[in-house]
Amino acid sequence: MFDQFIILTKCHLQGILRDRVLYGVLGVSVFMILMIPSMSSFSMRQVQELSITLSLSVISGTLLVTTLLLGASSVWRDIERRYLHSILTLPISRATFLVSKFCSILLFLTLSTMVLGMGCAVAIKLASSSYPSDIPIHWGNILLTIGGDLFKYMLLTAFSLLLSSLSTSFYLPFFGTLVIYFCGSASQEVYEYVTGEFGSGMSLMAISAVKGAYYLLPNFAAFDFHVHAVYGLPVSLTGLSLTMLYTLVYTGILLLLAVVNFERRELP
Repeated sequence: MFDQFIILTKCHLQGILRDRVLYGVLGVSVFMILMIPSMSSFSMRQVQELSITLSLSVISGTLLVTTLLLGASSVWRDIERRYLHSILTLPISRATFLVSKFCSILLFLTLSTMVLGMGCAVAIKLASSSYPSDIPIHWGNILLTIGGDLFKYMLLTAFSLLLSSLSTSFYLPFFGTLVIYFCGSASQEVYEYVTGEFGSGMSLMAISAVKGAYYLLPNFAAFDFHVHAVYGLPVSLTGLSLTMLYTLVYTGILLLLAVVNFERRELP
């Protein structure tokens, strides 16, 4: 069974690497990275800080688009092309198929992050050399921030596969994942708003609904270390460990639900 899982993961990854749309997305990202040194020069006093911010934004944006495209379309495309039907005639379980799909997407996200991260490191070095900052470049914090983004999109990929296991179309996984991304990114701020003094005028039912959504939705604010990377602020190892544990548990639950739904689903 493990051999089947490895073979399927390689096959899925090869299929992803042949997708020309993703090469277009990565090409645009590389162009934006090349523009970072010149764009950072518009900030006369914070060239280094702006280059780090732009670099991290390019990586995060690229991972978001890639996650949406791969997570929303991969299962749906395999069903539409009857590829999944051929796979399931073999002694391969649906769970193995879905988990190998998730691992192949995660591998591609990791490879993309590594390539973009190396390009951004060169861009940051070039930008900072033109106008040296009083704050040294904290490469460890930058790597930590990129790793946090990768974990965040790993969780989002699990969400997209869960929606793909329920839907027969492309639209629900794509737009559903996008909505979850926006809600998860804003959930921490909304929770602090309604539990603070500004939420004292709200009804108890509305506050309970917001709290329920806060605990149910993923909290993507926990993965945000961008300020720490730009200004070299210290990162709590305890908080980092809890965030990683939170990601692994949450992702495991989502994949389990996705597998259960996919096992019960009737294929067209």
